[in-house]
Amino acid sequence: MRNSLETRLGLFFALVAVAAVILIETVGGLDLFQPRFMIRARFQDAHELKQGDPVRMAGVQIGRVESIAIAEGAVEVAMRLSRPKEVRTGSRAAIKFTGLMGQNFVAIEFGPASAPPVEENTVLETSEQVDLSTIMVKLDNVATGIQNITKSFTGDSINNLLGPFTDFLKENSPRLSAILENSRVISGEVAQGNGTVGRLIREDTFYTAALQSVTNLTRTTDDIRSAVAQARTVVDQISQGQGTLGKLTTDETLYRESTLAMSNLREIFEKINQGKGSVGKLVNDESLFRNAKMTLQKVEKATEGLEDQGPLSVLGTALNSLF
Repeated sequence: MRNSLETRLGLFFALVAVAAVILIETVGGLDLFQPRFMIRARFQDAHELKQGDPVRMAGVQIGRVESIAIAEGAVEVAMRLSRPKEVRTGSRAAIKFTGLMGQNFVAIEFGPASAPPVEENTVLETSEQVDLSTIMVKLDNVATGIQNITKSFTGDSINNLLGPFTDFLKENSPRLSAILENSRVISGEVAQGNGTVGRLIREDTFYTAALQSVTNLTRTTDDIRSAVAQARTVVDQISQGQGTLGKLTTDETLYRESTLAMSNLREIFEKINQGKGSVGKLVNDESLFRNAKMTLQKVEKATEGLEDQGPLSVLGTALNSLF
């Protein structure tokens, strides 16, 4: 029984130790079961970064700071990653802080999606952040400058600035009062609907006319759309060979007949040029021209003979020719 009780106590303490280790690992106190994949980054200033501070990517913790050391004129931060595949070639590291009094951590930016994961002991490129003390010094300088500006506004300087403006108000007080009174009267007239502006505000005639114009424009647009649709229908019918225009456009019969007619006409002109046929002979044979010329000369001589004879002689000649 004694040995059995000691065995049970030993098993109990062993289970408690294992549970404690798992609990510490879960809350992030130790990384005993995490792979020891190391990467490095070199900064000009560690900014109060400590060993054990988290390493995050997009707000998600992917590791912890393993060590901080000075190497080659810079601060080299070694980081042990629990999710090394998330860090790709081209990723950049920066030291950031969660607030004015918060914890520092190393933030790693996403690399290109097509880039391969980094290899172990890779030195990442870094981007330096502004030191908190530097920010506080700049804020202190700004506050000092504002304080000096406020000190420069003494009573005399304020009087010097506002004095001309006060004198202007005193000299032009009647005019300003008249302007304000006129503005009040005009606004009252407009509010009562008097004048063009008042009628535009109080009456709906302009609104009705504008609405009617828009309605007419809408109708016109609808008519234009209808006309365009009809024109498109006509064009489609012509493209399909429907109607006279469609047949003229798509049917090749007219083209063939026109080509045949032109060919026949060309043959006729060729025959005429060659002197074939009656028309060809009339055009090309010079004997017809000579005969016509001789006939005209004979007619001209006969006319001259008739002019020499008197009317009775002409009548006698005509009767002789008849009988």
